[in-house]
Amino acid sequence: MVVLSKIYTRTGDKGDTALGNGQRVAKFSPRVTAYGTVDEANSTLGLARLNAQGEMDQALARIQNDLFDLGADLCTPDMARDHEAKYPPLRMIAPQVARLEAEIDAMNARLQPLRSFILPGGSALAAHLHLCRTVARRAERETVLLATEEDVNPEAVKYLNRLSDWLFVAARIANEEGRADVLWVPGLTRDS
Repeated sequence: MVVLSKIYTRTGDKGDTALGNGQRVAKFSPRVTAYGTVDEANSTLGLARLNAQGEMDQALARIQNDLFDLGADLCTPDMARDHEAKYPPLRMIAPQVARLEAEIDAMNARLQPLRSFILPGGSALAAHLHLCRTVARRAERETVLLATEEDVNPEAVKYLNRLSDWLFVAARIANEEGRADVLWVPGLTRDS
């Protein structure tokens, strides 16, 4: 259980921070950038939830919890030593990815196929979900970059990849099941 009795520690005042295994790294390190961007994605989901209700709000709450799991996973390097840790690190697992895939399939079954790209927008919820999608994509890029240099749980990368797809489809659901999607019209303003 986490207990935070004091919020500031002053330990990062010189530009470094502690990872989940106690190792200190620069705050701009690829690992900190990756899990920091996951935290940013989680914050945008909090904004989206201001406009969500019912099943959509519940699904976004589950995803927010997953993103804390994902941040904990990325915060703890050296997966080969997980078995030596006093407390086993929290790692993303395949069923979390599979749940997103099942939810994507269920939502997508309610939609007509796209015949055009769509612009981010429409309802307030859809616009927020599109913002979440783009931040999730950036988190994925940062995590993939990290994986070129250090050990990263493959399920973490898969989760981020599915999450952006989930958010895209959810934004369409939020736009009256796609009927209120804002369609891209190629070259619309070229002759204006």
